[in-house]
Amino acid sequence: MYNFNFQSASSLDDAAAKLGAAEDGTVIAGGQTLLPVLKQRLANPSDVVDLSGIAELKGISAGADGVTIGAMVTHAEVAGSSDVPAALRALAEGIGDPQVRNRGTLGGSIANNDPAADYPAALLGLGATITTNQREIAADDFFTGLFETALNDGEIIKSVTFPNATKAAYAKFPSPASRYAMVGVFVAQAADGVRVAVTGATECAHRGPNLEAALSANWSPDAVDGVTIPVDRMNSDIHAGAEYRAHLVVVMAKRAVAAAG
Repeated sequence: MYNFNFQSASSLDDAAAKLGAAEDGTVIAGGQTLLPVLKQRLANPSDVVDLSGIAELKGISAGADGVTIGAMVTHAEVAGSSDVPAALRALAEGIGDPQVRNRGTLGGSIANNDPAADYPAALLGLGATITTNQREIAADDFFTGLFETALNDGEIIKSVTFPNATKAAYAKFPSPASRYAMVGVFVAQAADGVRVAVTGATECAHRGPNLEAALSANWSPDAVDGVTIPVDRMNSDIHAGAEYRAHLVVVMAKRAVAAAG
């Protein structure tokens, strides 16, 4: 680990100011990704700004149209909140292990945008809105590539608002070691139509237009049989090949629709 200046922020404005004044600063939320990266000397920030003391980044608020979850809310808090829809609670409960769930945060997960993370599928599947210290960003515009997002330098996630859905569920095929999604599929049926999001399969979570079309015509597990999943976009690594991941997309989509009812 390289030397760096550690600073605690008391508010979102304070965090932004500290980050802006740093030569090459970064923020830390739950630290589930940043700490291993620092320990392995894969990053060398001049300053690390701690967000854990900022009250406005915490809390869960349910309204008539959906639920807003603060960026510093942990996976365990999401999983245990009665204000959170069942599909989101189940997704959060399936992240990592108890230690990860008690430290990892919603904001940290989506800002990191690991290709196998679970939350990006939920944001895309429900058409969520990310609120930062600068603006609001639609989930469809947020995840831009491998570990890349639409966040600007110095931009900090404040909260995520998830609209209500008539039906929704998430199904994933987890790596036995890490519990990361080798493939995960989030399906949702709402007033504005059907949305399907896939994570773990490609370099970045994405919508599944072919699956959406099939389920819009017939909301049932059988509707996705025969849907073509482009193999050339699929990840291929020691855990699974591209063809296998393409197959898993259909399998997980069927399981998610069955779970959603």
